[in-house]
Amino acid sequence: MDRVTPPPDAPGLPSASTPPPARTAAYGSDPAQVYDVRLPTRASTGTTVVIVHGGFWRQQFDRAHAAPQAQAFAAAGHHVAVVEYRRVGMPGGGWPGTFDDVTASIEAIREDTQLPSRCVLVGHSAGGYLVALAASQPWAHGIRGVVSLAGCVDLVKGVELGMGGTAVADFLGAAPVTDPSAPLAAADPAMTTPAVPVVLVHGDLDETVPIEVSRSYLAKVESATTPHADVELHAIRGADHFALIDPGAPVFAEILDRVTALTQH
Repeated sequence: MDRVTPPPDAPGLPSASTPPPARTAAYGSDPAQVYDVRLPTRASTGTTVVIVHGGFWRQQFDRAHAAPQAQAFAAAGHHVAVVEYRRVGMPGGGWPGTFDDVTASIEAIREDTQLPSRCVLVGHSAGGYLVALAASQPWAHGIRGVVSLAGCVDLVKGVELGMGGTAVADFLGAAPVTDPSAPLAAADPAMTTPAVPVVLVHGDLDETVPIEVSRSYLAKVESATTPHADVELHAIRGADHFALIDPGAPVFAEILDRVTALTQH
């Protein structure tokens, strides 16, 4: 279950037909602390879609593979900000630095006067984890919601299923389940309470992050006694891990609809 790299012709990889971003802005001093801005190519929806890429938090996977997905959101009328962050193998990467970067980037995007202040967060795989965890933070109030695409949203369940090999332990600096020093209470979205709506979208053929991870997150949030924002799971029949970031896949239209619905929340 260590597969994460799409084949060279995978739709999640940028191609010569994907235009460059309109601009890149820094939110910190590290070269990885930046976000790319893409502008709507039709009448603006008045919403900024913040995209957080996946790759099991590892250094070798950066925001480049999110370019076609981001451009598709721009083509649908959204302003788009694609977040980069320090990853495992980079100075400051891992827990908590990676999540601190996502926190800082979202704050900077919300304060960017050239972007609509109305925001929806969209994350794929490890990015789905990051936006689901963001949903539980006090500063999340005002965000319209988050969409987790095949997200690693329950770390304990993911480890039980062998998700990403040692990816979770490498990210946390300790192995969940077997090492009591693992910072699960703060780091595992399934142990937090979402303050804004969370939409989980997951393919039932996903072998990289099995759909059971999203199902487990949903069950844990719904069984908690603490009041929480709405959480819903949409299982996509016949979809694998990378279909959810493929603008040409049938599921992508549904994802656009889910984002639009959150902007009207």
